[in-house]
Amino acid sequence: MKIDGVVRDPGLGPVTVTGVDVTPDLWVARVFVETHGSPEEQSRSMAALRRAAPFLRSVIGRELHIRRMPALRFHRDESIEAGQRIEAILRQVLPPDAEPPDEELPDEEPPGREPPDEEPPGREPPDEEPPGRDPGAGVDES
Repeated sequence: MKIDGVVRDPGLGPVTVTGVDVTPDLWVARVFVETHGSPEEQSRSMAALRRAAPFLRSVIGRELHIRRMPALRFHRDESIEAGQRIEAILRQVLPPDAEPPDEELPDEEPPGREPPDEEPPGREPPDEEPPGRDPGAGVDES
């Protein structure tokens, strides 16, 4: 469902829903949105979404056919901006010729983990008898 096709508010600019967190009791849904445009346009879009929240709640509730539709609370998603700030800082502190790390998994086992085909240290293989034990003891050959 496109929000801008349902809400006819001139203050609503382009927005993208990036996530929704619903409280365990299903009373409130925090809707995270990314707004586009200038800071003033972004503020107008957030205000328009807040004004339209009760209407959107009823439309979404009818679409989902659920008895109790949570109240919608709109929040700007700042995670993309935070990621861009982190990337900019990394570009400043890393040398320009540094290559990004490989994202492939390493071929070796992580430290502290034994390969599955080797016995752990201190354990003897099962086909050897423990020292000091007579292999023929306890066997009745009658």
